[in-house]
Amino acid sequence: MGVQIKTKIMKTYTKSIALAALTLALAGSAWSADTTVAGKWKGQFDSQIGLQKYTYEFKVDGTNLTGKAIGEREMGTNEVVITEGTVSTNGISFVEPLKFGDNELRIEYTGKISGDEIKFHRKVGDVAEEDFVAKRVKETEPKAEVKPEAKAGTNSPPAKP
Repeated sequence: MGVQIKTKIMKTYTKSIALAALTLALAGSAWSADTTVAGKWKGQFDSQIGLQKYTYEFKVDGTNLTGKAIGEREMGTNEVVITEGTVSTNGISFVEPLKFGDNELRIEYTGKISGDEIKFHRKVGDVAEEDFVAKRVKETEPKAEVKPEAKAGTNSPPAKP
């Protein structure tokens, strides 16, 4: 009878360890997505309307992706809030709702993240598609300005002969 109790305890213990490991793995993947996608990214590509340069600023909350897309082109710069954003272990996706003249365009993005790069596929309505790579913008810490210490008498004009 003692062996059966020990076996039951071991099974319960093993299940508890497996459940804890699964919970940590899922939490880790959500945390990993947040740290790999959140931040500023830049990319550029040629399109039917010329060279387009984009800056994306992403924020992640669980599997939700929010932020903005800032597009620079010959005709000017536009900034839009992205919609329908999601993050998963397979990558990211979102929509850039763009007003182009009197027309509203739905630009759909899908991307695969690899380190400091996102390989994007961009579909502009039924009009065009582009593939390009966006790279993470490394934020540099502002350097503290070091000023030399002022000493008495060193800033006076030179003596006249």
